[in-house]
Amino acid sequence: MVNAADLPMSSAEGVMVGGAMMVPSKDIVDNAVMSSEHSTLVAAVKAAGLVETLKSAGPFTVFAPTNAAFDKLPAGTVNTLVMPENKAKLTTILTYHVVPGAVRAADLQNGQTLTTVQGETLTVMKSGTSVMLKDAKGGMATVTTADVISSNGVTHVIDSVLMPSK
Repeated sequence: MVNAADLPMSSAEGVMVGGAMMVPSKDIVDNAVMSSEHSTLVAAVKAAGLVETLKSAGPFTVFAPTNAAFDKLPAGTVNTLVMPENKAKLTTILTYHVVPGAVRAADLQNGQTLTTVQGETLTVMKSGTSVMLKDAKGGMATVTTADVISSNGVTHVIDSVLMPSK
């Protein structure tokens, strides 16, 4: 568990995401539910049956696409993925956005590979203070808000949906 007293003052107080304060006393899901920028992600997590997993002790690192990131997908993709018959594919995509452990932005190194809960890897691309992730299909996502600390891990807000090879 992340102890708020061990965090820098700004992180201990929380980080604003989607018009709401994300605070270390709440878990990853409870923080995400408060963000107006993550309603699509929250709906997808619910449809995939991953709420209880992401509310468990963890720790987890979640690369959380915004609603705008989901909007970049081809028309109808999200509506299709949240259908019960596509639960396995949705779960594969969502778990590709989760890495075991609490990985802070400062821990990420250029060229580093992260093995996701889904089993495939993401490649870290770092330039100055900018952090990007390259997915299995060559797509890129930029971290727009880093180190959103929750009681069971860390969330990094990203601007694109990452896609596994499978």
